[in-house]
Amino acid sequence: MSLAALLVLADGRFPAGGHAHSGGAEAACKAGRIHDAATLEDFCRGRLHTAGLTAAALAAAAAAGLDPAVLDAAADARTPSPALRTAARRLGRQLMRAARATWPDPGLERLAAAFPRGAHQPVVLGLTARAAGLGPLDAAHVAAYESVGGPATATVRLLGLDPFEASGVLARLAPELDDVAARAAEAAHRALLDGVEALPAASSPLLEIAAELHADWPVRLFAS
Repeated sequence: MSLAALLVLADGRFPAGGHAHSGGAEAACKAGRIHDAATLEDFCRGRLHTAGLTAAALAAAAAAGLDPAVLDAAADARTPSPALRTAARRLGRQLMRAARATWPDPGLERLAAAFPRGAHQPVVLGLTARAAGLGPLDAAHVAAYESVGGPATATVRLLGLDPFEASGVLARLAPELDDVAARAAEAAHRALLDGVEALPAASSPLLEIAAELHADWPVRLFAS
C-alpha cells in the first residue's frame, strides 16, 4: 500500500469532478434540513451510513478484483433515482479521465471501453485504487470520506458556513468513517465468495427523492 497514492486519490484537488456535486446538500439546505453545523453533521452521518456504506463496499469490491461490469449492475440496482444514476456515471467518467492519466492500467482501459458513457463512480474508484497499488480498505476509506466531505464542502458554499465548523464535523465523524470503511471492506471480502448479494444495499429514500426534485430546478449551484 502506498500512503502517498492514497493521499493523492483522496485529495479534494484531484480532478475527479466531485467539486461540482453537493451529494444532496443543496436540496437539503433549500428544504431547511441543513442550516448549521449540527444539522450538517446529522445529514452527513445519515448519508455515511447509507449511501456512503453502499458506495464504499462497491469501491472495495472493485479494488478486490470483482468483475466491474457485475458491480456496475449492482450499483444500478442500489440507485433507484435516475438523477443519481446519471450523476454517478458522470462522476465515473470524469474520474476515469483523471485515473487513466495518473495511473495508466489495463483494467481501467477495459472498463473505459466497456462503459464509454461512464461506469458508476464507486466502481471506477475501486479500479483506480487497484491501479494505484491500493487495497479494498483504502478504496473504502476514500469512498466513505467522499460521501461526507463533498456535502461538508458544499455547505460552506451554500450557507456561508464557517469552514472551521465544517472541518469539525468531519473530524467528529472520523471514528464512524473508519467503522464504515471496515464494514465495507469486510463485505467486499464476503462478496468474493458469495457474490455481489453480500454487498450492502442501505436505503436512503430521502436522498433519492431530493435528487429527483433537484434535477428539475431551473437554477442550481451544483449538478447534484
